[in-house]
Amino acid sequence: MAYDNICKYLAEEYPSEFFHWLLGEEPRDIQVLKTELSSEPIQADALTVLQSTNQILHLEFQTLPPSEPPLPFRMLDYWVRLHRKYRCPIEQVVIFLKSTTSQMVFNNEFRDINTWHRYRIIRLWEQDPQPLLANRALLPLATLARSNRPNLLLEQVVAEVDRIEEQGQLRTLAACVDVLAGLRFEKDLVRRLLSEEIMEESVTYQDIIQKGRQRGKQEEAVLIVMRQLTLRLGLLDPVLQQRIEGLSITRLEELSEALLDFKTATDLAVWLDQEQ
Repeated sequence: MAYDNICKYLAEEYPSEFFHWLLGEEPRDIQVLKTELSSEPIQADALTVLQSTNQILHLEFQTLPPSEPPLPFRMLDYWVRLHRKYRCPIEQVVIFLKSTTSQMVFNNEFRDINTWHRYRIIRLWEQDPQPLLANRALLPLATLARSNRPNLLLEQVVAEVDRIEEQGQLRTLAACVDVLAGLRFEKDLVRRLLSEEIMEESVTYQDIIQKGRQRGKQEEAVLIVMRQLTLRLGLLDPVLQQRIEGLSITRLEELSEALLDFKTATDLAVWLDQEQ
């Protein structure tokens, strides 16, 4: 979704600001780690990982609580693989964007026999908006913060964006505000306050929207292929399902043709193991 892409962009474009907001520290030598943790059964190519000196901040942005695999298990899996690769302290923070009463947004741990892993949860709609309003990089998130008068909060955010003198940054942050505010406000209200012309000129905005469209097409292709496979082979093993969900649109199209020759789930597994 565009919401996830926006948050990922902000964290990677302004890593120091996120580090300071979430950990209360002024980071030194901070960098965005372009880490690859794509081993099965979890596709982790969208991880947002920031490193400062000898500490890692791993961020996960969630629009809706449900996920597959479940979020607690994913956070444990990510931590193990990050720790194996970097061997340094890791702070994990899950930021829920959209207000909900689901109990899932209050669960900050994974428990199983002899295993207990905890991480930090932030429900954005409970957060004080002032620290977010005071930092230009966090203005898009401020639209979703705690407020008894949300429309006034949105006006404050737009006012702060308008104060940005550098035009490139102004266009980019205005575009990010437009997308994230859509989780809480009617689009017409947001567009009345923001300049649509500014957003349309933002290269970042256009890139994020395009990625969102591509992801939407990929998800639709997954649904079609999964429906075909279920009809042909019955209920699939979760591991195989996860592998299918990680395929590109091109590979999904190839799979939709190849599955006509499948007789068992083993045929599917063999096909997925093929190098392309």
